[in-house]
Amino acid sequence: MTSLFDLSGKVALVTGSTQGLGLAIATGLAEHGAKLVVNGREAKKCDEVVAQLRAEKHIDAVAVAFDVSNAEEVRRGIARIEEEVGPIDILVNNAGMQRRHPFLEFPEADWDTLVSVNENSVFLVSQAVGQHMKERQRGKIINVCSMQSELGRDNITPYAATKGAVKMLTKGMCVELARYNIQVNGIGPGWFDTAILAEFLKNEGCRTWLSQRTPAGRCGQPHDLAGAAVFLASAASDFGNGHMLYVHGGFLAKM
Repeated sequence: MTSLFDLSGKVALVTGSTQGLGLAIATGLAEHGAKLVVNGREAKKCDEVVAQLRAEKHIDAVAVAFDVSNAEEVRRGIARIEEEVGPIDILVNNAGMQRRHPFLEFPEADWDTLVSVNENSVFLVSQAVGQHMKERQRGKIINVCSMQSELGRDNITPYAATKGAVKMLTKGMCVELARYNIQVNGIGPGWFDTAILAEFLKNEGCRTWLSQRTPAGRCGQPHDLAGAAVFLASAASDFGNGHMLYVHGGFLAKM
């Protein structure tokens, strides 16, 4: 059964993989045999992460920096990977960001930024990679959604809207791409101890609320997400399609 999760010989592109959940997912895929493409906007940061992964974990990784919200950069970046690294077998659309304001005061510019980075990027990168996957009649696309794809919360309504859109992109892409043997699934992280939640977790009251509200009694750690990504990237999920796999310590199960 372990062979079902073997990613040897596969090329995996993880967008926004220089830190946080993206880096944890990328590391997990590489540790199961995938050749890893580290992506972010800053070439220097991507190079640093690749050097660290090679030195500390002996991971086979390369850096390809491009802005996932810029259509032309996406096209050039994907073409470079296909030509210089190899055919992309696994795509993880992880790049994302957060902005916090009350809804009635939410700046239009921040709304546009969230839509561009969290939503448009999934469309652009999936379309560019999906065209190659269609030609090869195989591929795995994993969209990092959020528990906020299902829930609302003060001050992050536009973020939740973008993640809800990514959930529906996942379902629609499944319907259109399954005929080409491409599996498209989503991962929905709950509350994870990453930079995006740093300010929230600094507050003792917020930490106490979170531990009491979550059946597991704790915040997720980045490595908690890696196994779900490996499953969805591997042969173990070949008949799993259009699925949202929530990783939240039971948060959505509790009233």
